[in-house]
Amino acid sequence: MSNVMVRNGVIAALDIGTTKVCCFVAHTDEVGQLQISGVGHHRASGMRNGQVVNMDAAEASVRAAVDAAEQMANERIDKVFVNMTCGNPRSSQVEVELAVSGHQIKETDVRLVMEHAGGHFDADDRELIHCIPTGYSIDGANGIIDPRGMYGDRLGVNIHLVTAALGQSRNLSTVIERCHLQVEDRVVSAYASGLACLVEDEKELGVTVIDMGGGTTSVSVFQEGHIAFVESIPIGGNHVTGDVAKGLSTPILKAERLKTVYGSVIQTPSDTRELLKVPLVGEEDENSANEVPKSMLVQIIQPRLEETFELVRGLLDASGYTKIAGRRVVITGGASQLEGVRDLAELVLDKQVRLGRPKMIKGLPDSVSGPAFSTAAGLLRYAVNEHVMQPDLAAIDTVARGNGFGRFGQWLKANF
Repeated sequence: MSNVMVRNGVIAALDIGTTKVCCFVAHTDEVGQLQISGVGHHRASGMRNGQVVNMDAAEASVRAAVDAAEQMANERIDKVFVNMTCGNPRSSQVEVELAVSGHQIKETDVRLVMEHAGGHFDADDRELIHCIPTGYSIDGANGIIDPRGMYGDRLGVNIHLVTAALGQSRNLSTVIERCHLQVEDRVVSAYASGLACLVEDEKELGVTVIDMGGGTTSVSVFQEGHIAFVESIPIGGNHVTGDVAKGLSTPILKAERLKTVYGSVIQTPSDTRELLKVPLVGEEDENSANEVPKSMLVQIIQPRLEETFELVRGLLDASGYTKIAGRRVVITGGASQLEGVRDLAELVLDKQVRLGRPKMIKGLPDSVSGPAFSTAAGLLRYAVNEHVMQPDLAAIDTVARGNGFGRFGQWLKANF
């Protein structure tokens, strides 16, 4: 898709999460500035830990959110940019070198080295979500942005590949297709959230984004202006709610309210004196509700959040990106809004932490401008600024399966 087609057309972002489904409809002006014209969100059904577990229920949730956005925007959408939390998104870095024998590097050389890089993923049970060139090198000298016209003996390219489990990815695509929508592109949630929340200096100097959703916590690392690492863990805000429900023997809906209104991860001296009314499971009589100190609620919530950040720290340590990512962390997503989460993250991760909210977009209502809507806002920014620079993944898949260069070569020819 050309740059003009993306900027002048209707852009629809569809964030399908474990707890909510959100749809943003937007347009762009002559200079590429976004203007939101429609918003719809609905409680998610048929989803667990970011994965589809009931096709019919998930379809109904998507339809409800999309219908609301279409009515507000007063127009129909047929294509969407959708987030990916399912399929255990996984990063890999590929470095490929090609002999160019000292002649001036041409477009055909760039195409050839990208062809070799594009075939470096296991196509049997994983599906390619992102293929992002992060830099070129000539004779071992890194940092080359555009190698065409330069001279050298060896041309290299570094590519960041992000893949997801094929079955789970197809389940999500099927739900969207059943709603008579076409998937224009898919974006890993932590990538989209980073595009929504980060400033340019953070992306250049190195930053970790932690997107704390209802069913999963997604992690991404940005450095030198691009995304360099993606991973996720199957723990989110719903697990905190479940802990509260079990620990206090209260219904799930009541546990969610207790968590949202009174929840915190930091103990204060007044917590032992402040009493909360906790309805019991199966009891309809309000007089039978328990009274428990707020400190008990905090003692249930804190270990789960502490475990989440320890798992994130383990992911970063295992990947080798702890130092590369610098000392900045941005936390976002619905579960990041619990009182004291920022302080706990700083304590566990030993980094500087801030809460990330979507950068201003014209027409974005205040009610959907918080951290819980970072992914949806980031999908719009991806559509305008990143999507036009991405290669044709279907064509790379053709290369990976040994069926020739195909449309990937056409994309490279157009862009290089």
